[in-house]
Amino acid sequence: MPQCTQRASIKFQGVSSPSTTSEVRSFASVEEAESRLEQVGYLPSPEIATACFLADRMGKPILVEGPAGVGKTELSKALAQALGREFIRLQCYEGLDEAKALYEWEYAKQLLYTQLLKDKIGEMVAGTGSLRPAVLLVDEIDKADPEFEAFLLEVLADNAVTIPELGTFQARHIPRVILTSNNARELSDALKRRCLHLHIDFPDRERELRIVRARLPQVSQTLAEQVIEAVAAIRTLDLKKAPSISETLDWAQSLALLNADVLSADVVAATLNVVLKHEGDIEKARGSIAQIAQG
Repeated sequence: MPQCTQRASIKFQGVSSPSTTSEVRSFASVEEAESRLEQVGYLPSPEIATACFLADRMGKPILVEGPAGVGKTELSKALAQALGREFIRLQCYEGLDEAKALYEWEYAKQLLYTQLLKDKIGEMVAGTGSLRPAVLLVDEIDKADPEFEAFLLEVLADNAVTIPELGTFQARHIPRVILTSNNARELSDALKRRCLHLHIDFPDRERELRIVRARLPQVSQTLAEQVIEAVAAIRTLDLKKAPSISETLDWAQSLALLNADVLSADVVAATLNVVLKHEGDIEKARGSIAQIAQG
């Protein structure tokens, strides 16, 4: 078993590839980065477009921090599409400790895991199969234990990964790497030094409206504007979890399915559970229904 699973487990998820005819093209400018991200359905802020341009041209990873649901994971998928690269996701989460990973596996399962890991790591850093450049997403790095970062630093510094008993895999193409964090814990200075930093927060009203209209064209301009204003009002409350872009989209889609033409107080009261995920937050919002409905 590799050292990277000493205390934090790693889960490879599906690899989605662009068309086999897609051409891998770097960004020529910040404006081109913004335009190409928009073409694949991601509406970036100037800061996001700038970070993507610099990361692509400098070959440096981006550490993307911010609240859950603001589009950190979607950015990596959109970047892969915009650059014509394959997308590979490495999901971090708490799990196996060193004893279980190294000593308590049944032999048959260990052989199977080793082969699967070898195939996936080879696919990630050596381009096995398609030999195409990739965008690698290391998702929710803050959920992994600090020991995992030592393994990750090797990947970021050398574009290679060493697996005991299997050897060192060297990247044939330098991947574009995005790491995401919800700030569950402080990341090491060594990791931060190797990355460009990007913080994605809740969007301003204008950008959030553009996102809703682009993703949900069936939602009228009037209703979309009312939803944006209502979400902004909800975010001013003292909540455990303020609604993110994903909740805004869910709410707007729900209202469209309910054939709501306007966001009345009754409609807000009936659908708060779509935009808020904690009962305590819902109860607080119920005390401000009129304010929310007025936006």
